Amino acid sequence: MGPYLQTNKVRFLIKNIYYLFLYLFACNLFSQSLRLDSFTNNINENELKNLVYVYSSDFFKGRETGKLGQKRAVKFISEFYESINIKEANGTENYFQKMELNISGNIIQTENVVAVIEGSEKSNEYIIISSHLDHEGEKNGQIYNGADDNASGTIGVLKVAESFQNAVLSGYRPKRSIVFLHLTGEEKGLLGSKFYTDNPLYPLENTMVNLNIDMIGRIDPKHKNNLERYIYLIGTNLLSSELHEVSESTNKNTTKLYLDYKYNDIDQSECIYYRSDHFHFVKNNIPAIFYFNGIHQDYHKPTDTAEKIEYGLLKDRIKLIFFTAWELANRSKSIKVDKNVDYSELINCRRYLKLYNL
Repeated sequence: MGPYLQTNKVRFLIKNIYYLFLYLFACNLFSQSLRLDSFTNNINENELKNLVYVYSSDFFKGRETGKLGQKRAVKFISEFYESINIKEANGTENYFQKMELNISGNIIQTENVVAVIEGSEKSNEYIIISSHLDHEGEKNGQIYNGADDNASGTIGVLKVAESFQNAVLSGYRPKRSIVFLHLTGEEKGLLGSKFYTDNPLYPLENTMVNLNIDMIGRIDPKHKNNLERYIYLIGTNLLSSELHEVSESTNKNTTKLYLDYKYNDIDQSECIYYRSDHFHFVKNNIPAIFYFNGIHQDYHKPTDTAEKIEYGLLKDRIKLIFFTAWELANRSKSIKVDKNVDYSELINCRRYLKLYNL
């Protein structure tokens, strides 16, 4: 009887230690989830509203590339990074990647703004989170403030950066390096992103993915009359199956937005795939996701103003981008390119082949 009881006792202890381990493991995962969400406390409607109202105010004069308003914009962005102690990117001068652009025969002095959080384990692998900082400027005495296009994306990148910095300060530095890239000259023909990919501050061959944010603050006519919390995703599966899978699973486990793939087509009639800065990364075989809310009645008009932004939805969209970037930054293996994009049979978007030298 003694040995039998002892054996049963050992089995009992082993069994319960196993269940205790599973319980503690689940608790650890839960606590990690809580911590991750706590990093995004700064992504809230009040802060977003304050920042969008400032960045799309008349003070920035529509942020036309090379003009006074754009110079004020890059100063605003660089000072934000400095205020939260995120360092300037290698090769920049006070966060500025300076350049000369030929715009309609005029040589324009302008700059991208670039900041970086270095990774803890794979610091030579890079995730670039981008948005364009410019807009249309002033026309016929009216200021084109560009609240959605692209104050929403600019503030989105700043808030994602702040969330990563919150994680760093809490002892959770991402494994890979995160580059926060604010691009000039987008409205003039994706010029800032072309300059960056022609003159990269970090090797393109070590750049795992680009998450590009352009217009994420509004609701388009397709979704206006329903209750969907949505975002358009463009490019997710065109170069990498893994990127699409990470994007889908992250959304399912976090923000649970409706992911609309209407524009995820290289020959879609409006050619949205070619019309934002992610495309110069895709050209260089770097997988990318373009986050977008669709075209609305105020697109490229002086009526694109801050009071029309859907701040609750903007908050959820920015959180999705942070959670996706976090997952990409901390996964054990890099995202792999396992597809090619064939542009040979384009019909609707053939004009972009010449524009981008494809």
